[in-house]
Amino acid sequence: MADLSVNFCGVTFKNPLVLASGILGITASSWRNVVRNGAGGITTKSLWLNEHQGHPNPVIIANDHYMLNAVGVPDAGVKKAEEEISLFLKKRGASKPPLIANIIAGSVRDYGVIAEEIGRMKPDILEVNISCPNVESEFGTPFACVAGDAARVTKEVKKALKKVAPKLPVTVKLSPNVENIVEIAKAVVDAGADGLTVMNTVGPGMAINIESRTPILANRVGGLSGPSLKPLAVKFIYSIRQALPEIPIIGTGGVLTGEDAIEMMMAGATLVGIGTGVYYRGVEVFGLAAAEMNAWCTANKVKKLSSLIGTVK
Repeated sequence: MADLSVNFCGVTFKNPLVLASGILGITASSWRNVVRNGAGGITTKSLWLNEHQGHPNPVIIANDHYMLNAVGVPDAGVKKAEEEISLFLKKRGASKPPLIANIIAGSVRDYGVIAEEIGRMKPDILEVNISCPNVESEFGTPFACVAGDAARVTKEVKKALKKVAPKLPVTVKLSPNVENIVEIAKAVVDAGADGLTVMNTVGPGMAINIESRTPILANRVGGLSGPSLKPLAVKFIYSIRQALPEIPIIGTGGVLTGEDAIEMMMAGATLVGIGTGVYYRGVEVFGLAAAEMNAWCTANKVKKLSSLIGTVK
């Protein structure tokens, strides 16, 4: 058996596979179920300071090649988050699977406020979502699309955490919908980010019902995810790793198998998020992919999975 454990910003994961934000990341019981099915850790859905409604149904369409979602980042607000995070941390068992709390806001100031609130709850890592394409009509262009804006959010979050959790690692979730993702990555790292999450959904895209001649999603457009994203995610992870070799990366986008995860790690990811893979293979995808990684390592005489990180030059 290979050693699948990895260390991300000082936090140890039994394997690199983590539940990506927005998929099954709603309650403590759902997080525990993901861990029981083999995940090395979990990421919460994006948490808002106050209740956020999201978009009306239908919000998701999927086929063998891709998924479009326009969920609109619904959330019950910080009080509900405190309840669920507290439940999970109290009952996560002897293995203590790490919890990554993902936050989102509509203004730079609110990012600081929500960071402070969530920081008090003592998650293992804080992930800052500055890149969701599903709320552009509500809040304008995502902060991740402009280097200066991305840096301002990062600084505000780090400043807020000094009051309550100064050692809490912060990873910033980047958007692929930019001209130069490396430029954005450098800006947030210079502003204090401890890690990067690469990447959020592409788009938005659209699907049309040709019988009714109307968009399928109620929001008309949605973020594109699923298998078709993996080559793009691998390229962005690779480019950022080459430019910022010391910065740990959570790679996400189109991961369905253990081999997919290994590919992302060779490109430069330390952790690998699985989101739409839950749709394609069920919640068992984490255990299945971990077994596939172990089988690959055994066949290729790799004793420690972390030795593969960033090996493609």
